[in-house]
Amino acid sequence: MKFRVLIEEDEDGIFTAECPSLPGCVSQGRSRSEAVQNIKDAMKGYLESLKKHNEPIPPSIDEEVVDIYA
Repeated sequence: MKFRVLIEEDEDGIFTAECPSLPGCVSQGRSRSEAVQNIKDAMKGYLESLKKHNEPIPPSIDEEVVDIYA
């Protein structure tokens, strides 16, 4: 499954990762790669909880990144 993850660096240099398709699923890390690994772990736990409680799993996304040069 693929989900969109937003990653931002705060003023203290900490990276915050959030999965908008999974409300409240947020993590962080000292580096971008650590934040990505942490959000993957959080997302796995979130999806396991949905399954355990017989809640629907949001659909996977399919998107493209397009570079525009002006």
